[in-house]
Amino acid sequence: MKARVSLNLPRSLKKAAEDFAAKDGVSVNQYIALALAEKIGARGATEFFAERGKGGDPERAVAFLEGRPE
Repeated sequence: MKARVSLNLPRSLKKAAEDFAAKDGVSVNQYIALALAEKIGARGATEFFAERGKGGDPERAVAFLEGRPE
């Protein structure tokens, strides 16, 4: 299911989106949708790893990464 969104962008941002979309060979709509998907994915990953890291032991993690026994 798709939804419509009306955006008010500064002219410079709209122009940049048009230029990058043209370089990528996609429509401005596709370019903005992809950029939003990337941002949401990055934010979701940040929140996931922040939550996952709560209560972790930094010294133990460094030892693991360096290949040292616990």
